Amino acid sequence: MNLMIEITSDFICPWCLVVDARLNRAIEQLKTPIEIKRVWHPFELNPSMPEAGMDRKTYRSNKFGSWAYSQSLDAHTVEVAKNDGIEFRYDLIQVTPNTLKAHRLTWLADQAGKATEMAERILNAYFTEGQNIAEAETLAKLAAEVGLDADVVTFLTSTQGVEEVRALEQQAASRNIRGVPSIKIGKETIVGAQSVEAFLAALQTTVHELQKL
Repeated sequence: MNLMIEITSDFICPWCLVVDARLNRAIEQLKTPIEIKRVWHPFELNPSMPEAGMDRKTYRSNKFGSWAYSQSLDAHTVEVAKNDGIEFRYDLIQVTPNTLKAHRLTWLADQAGKATEMAERILNAYFTEGQNIAEAETLAKLAAEVGLDADVVTFLTSTQGVEEVRALEQQAASRNIRGVPSIKIGKETIVGAQSVEAFLAALQTTVHELQKL
C-alpha cells in the first residue's frame, strides 16, 4: 500500500521547516505499515529577489516597516519551534536568498530519489546554520552531504531545471496555492503550520480510504 504526500514549500519559509518536523512525527506515530512517498513542489515567496539575494536586515526592514518588528516575528517562530526540536538561528543569517537554485537542486535530487533528504538539508542549513542557500557552492556542499552524486555547481550555473521548476510553480498556481506550507495528504490539503495531530488524522483517514480499495 502506497501513500503520496505532496509538499509545496519555499526554503525561506520558517513554517515549512516546522511543518516538516511535525509531519515526520505524525508519520512516526502512524501505526499502519505503509510506503510513503513525499513529492516536493516549488514555490517562491520572493520570485523577483535578485539572484544573489539581499542583505536580510535591509530586506526585512523594508518589507515589514522596521527591523524591530521583523525581529519580533523571528522571536515568535523561535519560541514556537522549540517544541518541535528546532533551534532557529536568525542571528547567523546574513542574506535573504533567491531560492530558485535551491528548488532546482531539489528537482535534481528527485531524479535520484533524494528530494526529501535534499529539501530537509537545505531548510536546516538556512534556518539553523545561517548558510547562504543562494550560492551554488553552498548548495553543492549540501548535495554532497546527502549523497547526491552530480556536478551540482555546473548544473546550477547552467539553465538546466529552470524550465521544469517554473512549470511546477505554474501547476501550484493552477491549484490555487497562494502560500506555503501546503501539504496534500490524500484528498485533504492542510495549509499552514498545523499540529502533529492534524497531520496524523489526515494520514489515518487516507490510509483508511486506501484500505477500502
